[in-house]
Amino acid sequence: MKMTVTHKEAMKFEVKSTKSSFIIDCPTISPVEYFLSGIITCSATDIVLLPKNQGFTVTDLQVEGDATRAEDHPRKFTKLFLDYKFNSDGEDVQAARWVAASIETYCSTINTIRDTTEISYSVTHNGKLVRENEQVISGGGSNIDLGEIDACCS
Repeated sequence: MKMTVTHKEAMKFEVKSTKSSFIIDCPTISPVEYFLSGIITCSATDIVLLPKNQGFTVTDLQVEGDATRAEDHPRKFTKLFLDYKFNSDGEDVQAARWVAASIETYCSTINTIRDTTEISYSVTHNGKLVRENEQVISGGGSNIDLGEIDACCS
């Protein structure tokens, strides 16, 4: 993946990729806001494509993200909460699995920040809250008690 950013004027920058181009107009929309929108959109595409690949259809998808940043520079994201709301012709358990698969496996942007950011999410499927404030195991984020884990005999 290759991109070129060119300063145009004042605080406007043109971004060119091999596929397209767009303008980042700071401070109207900051690069950090673009970054967060990219994270959310990355996962949203998974929530459309994963069900489609299994023969299901998603409609009315809305993903809201709320990020908390550190006070000190470089002001990294410390927490990210994602709220997924959508309808589908799948079951509630499938819907929750699609979201978990996106967050834990397929969404490369979420997984880029996962080691340093506490990530949690909720899922509302067909108007029913099916997961609420689920915690994702993250490198620098939450301390999740997994309880005792039995190990294989050696």
